[in-house]
Amino acid sequence: MPTSTGFNHVATVTANLDRVVAFYRAVFDAQVTFEMAATEDHPRMAILDLGGRSALNVTEQPAGTIVGDRTTPGGRGPIDHYGISVPSRGALDEVRDRLVDSGADIGDIQRLGDSWSLFFRDPDGMELEVCTPV
Repeated sequence: MPTSTGFNHVATVTANLDRVVAFYRAVFDAQVTFEMAATEDHPRMAILDLGGRSALNVTEQPAGTIVGDRTTPGGRGPIDHYGISVPSRGALDEVRDRLVDSGADIGDIQRLGDSWSLFFRDPDGMELEVCTPV
């Protein structure tokens, strides 16, 4: 049995923290649990509760300092994307509708093994995934 209990958080970077926070609030009902103003030693940051004891830690950096191509597999760095879990196919359908309402670029819901999966692009163009068990 694994020692860990799963992922605690995923940390990501954006050039527009307010836009990303608004997106995750609108689409996933994420709650901001911590906010930090920029200091000399640390960028501005928000922690979003995504449910299920999972968080998204987002820091704000100037666009020119963010490396990689968020839109290209292999160009994103060593972590290609992350998947956000929802509890049911109905919840996945609801998230799909919210993504459409937000203007996000989305794919089709597809079955990948024992999961339903929906790929989408966040406001920064990063391809991400929403999943639920079949």
